[in-house]
Amino acid sequence: MSMKRHFAIFTTASLPWMTGTSINPLFRAAYLAKDGDKDVTLVIPWLCLRDQELVYPNNIVFDSPSEQESYVRHWIEERIDFRPSFSIKFYPGKFSKEMRSILPVGDITECIPDEVADVAVLEEPEHLNWYHHGRRWKNKFRRVIGIVHTNYLAYVRREKNGQVIACFLKYANTWVTRIYCHKIIRLSGATQNLPRSVICNVHGVNPKFLEVGKLKLRQLQNGEKAFTKGAYYIGKMVWSKGYRELLDLLSKYQSKLVGLEVDLYGSGEDSDEVCESAKRLSLSVNVHPGRDHADPLFHEYKVFINPSTTDVVCTTTAEALAMGKIVICANHPSNEFFKQFPNCRVYDNEDEFVQLTLNALSEQPAPLTDTQRYELSWDAATERFIEASDINPHVPESRAHQNSRALLPAFLRTRKLKQNLEDASVYLHQALSGLEVTRCAFGAVPKTLQPDEHLCKDLGLAPPAKKRRLKIKKT
Repeated sequence: MSMKRHFAIFTTASLPWMTGTSINPLFRAAYLAKDGDKDVTLVIPWLCLRDQELVYPNNIVFDSPSEQESYVRHWIEERIDFRPSFSIKFYPGKFSKEMRSILPVGDITECIPDEVADVAVLEEPEHLNWYHHGRRWKNKFRRVIGIVHTNYLAYVRREKNGQVIACFLKYANTWVTRIYCHKIIRLSGATQNLPRSVICNVHGVNPKFLEVGKLKLRQLQNGEKAFTKGAYYIGKMVWSKGYRELLDLLSKYQSKLVGLEVDLYGSGEDSDEVCESAKRLSLSVNVHPGRDHADPLFHEYKVFINPSTTDVVCTTTAEALAMGKIVICANHPSNEFFKQFPNCRVYDNEDEFVQLTLNALSEQPAPLTDTQRYELSWDAATERFIEASDINPHVPESRAHQNSRALLPAFLRTRKLKQNLEDASVYLHQALSGLEVTRCAFGAVPKTLQPDEHLCKDLGLAPPAKKRRLKIKKT
């Protein structure tokens, strides 16, 4: 193997689905490959046409993986000032309507050849491994890093029988991350505590937002009016994304917030209900369809209000700070990273929310220092990722060296026992995930042990029947 480290980044979604697990892993791949001293592969799901129509917005569909790859590359190249040199591969996926998520089909470790398998980065490791049936990640890759994006427990607790489901899910997440990952990075303390985990925000913001912030700073320094609009919030329009909390606060304190105008931007299942609730307020609360936060429309707002407590690290909060805005948010673990910025105003109770909102509307934002601006960047986020992963970014650790450490006499018995227990746990998970009835009972999409003929044809894979014959022949 060459002295370059190879990073294979596996994620659970892809553009044009504008979700965090599409966008953040794409930026991570670009910035890891930026200096050319690492080989990077981004591994994303490929969906059949029927699933694409369910998932992707604005009737965007692709006839081939190469067509989607071109779309993804064009998107990222428009947002960074260098040409990223990473490769893109696709694994077969299926969309689950019940989970509103894309689930892997078959053994997705096969996307990376054994001879280059070095560091695997699993974006949403629990999600990628709930139904994993195939090669053991830690046997194939020298280092397996999981990055936890989503507070799944907070979401399921809002469902019917949520407490029971959350209890089971908590155990399942712990199980699969323990047996398949060497290290877990939790973006904030709002996520579930997992084995071998550290808390570190390894996400940055689109450089375009930092450029907007620099422009606003120049306007303020020149005595110009940098912001012509008041307060706004942007996010998927579902009650769990903070809309309930925000409208309840505005309703309760209408008399103290007289004259406040708030614009809400978002699209989602609860859009109609949010509109109706907003109309009942005496305050001016305007509801608009969702838009890209990079739209120039948002440059003129001075105050970003985000009362959501279901996010892990809210991307739009980081983007608002990067644009030089004042942010008002709840004192919650998901906002811990943002407290270092002077324009982040955190409230502990409703009275503080009211006072901070009134103050923000009458004040000018504090200028970001170069250091603070850098902390929001993807360059800084990439440095934090390398440090939190505990890996040498340049020299691959040989497997011989890894194995020799396990033979140290003082640790031999303890490590052997732990390894045997983990092997047994992996065997049990593989046995359960290999049974169609068990998979379906726990929420997997039916018939996803192997990709079907359509997915195989799209991705140039051997048909399932031929694959089985090859395996029998080898044995």
